[in-house]
Amino acid sequence: MDKYAIILTGGKQFKAAVGDKLYIEKIEAEEGAEYTFDKVLAVADGEQANFGAPYVEGATVTAEVVKHGKGKKIRIIKFKAKKGYKKRQGHRQPYTLVEIKAINA
Repeated sequence: MDKYAIILTGGKQFKAAVGDKLYIEKIEAEEGAEYTFDKVLAVADGEQANFGAPYVEGATVTAEVVKHGKGKKIRIIKFKAKKGYKKRQGHRQPYTLVEIKAINA
């Protein structure tokens, strides 16, 4: 089994292995720039695993920002029966696509 890490970003947890491309919540970084995730919850390498409480000491995951974008549009419709109330709204969640370059543990 390959080496992988569990990282926390944007309030969500992601399993990251070298070479993976992840769609994460938008981060403030230029396209093509290196970004370091320091909130590493766990690191596993084959049979060995290291879990943090809450984070693994000294562990980081380095990634390259590939692009920024917006997800598919979702439609929000609010309606109250017999009150003449209708509201329609749309939303597109911004994201950042990153490619994992290294797991430093």
